[in-house]
Amino acid sequence: MKTLLKSFYFAVQGIAAAFQSERNFRIHVTAAIIVIAAGLFFNISLIEWIVILLLIGGMLALELVNTAIERIADAVSKEFHPLLKTAKDAAAGAVLVYAAVSVVIGFIIFAPKIIEVFL
Repeated sequence: MKTLLKSFYFAVQGIAAAFQSERNFRIHVTAAIIVIAAGLFFNISLIEWIVILLLIGGMLALELVNTAIERIADAVSKEFHPLLKTAKDAAAGAVLVYAAVSVVIGFIIFAPKIIEVFL
C-alpha cells in the first residue's frame, strides 16, 4: 500500500512540475476549465460529457508525455542532434494533432448549442 501511495505522490509531483514549468500545459488546463464551464452552462448530455472528459484527459496526458520526451532529450544531450530534434518535434506534432481533433469535436458538440442560445 505504501508503494502505491508513493506512486500517486510521484505522479502528482510530475503533474505539478509540468504545470509550473510548461506554458502549454497551463494553456490546456485553462482551456479544460473553460470547456467544463461551457458544458455546465449548456447542460451537455452524458455522452457529450464522456467525450469531453476523454478529450481533456487525453490532451493533458499527451502534453505530459511530450514534456517527458523533451526533458529526456535535453538530459541526453545539450548539443543539437537530429534524432533528438525529430523525437521532440514528433511529440509536439502528436499534441498538435490531438488538440486540432479536440477543437473540431468541441465545435461539433458546442456549435449547435451556441447557435440555439445566442441566435
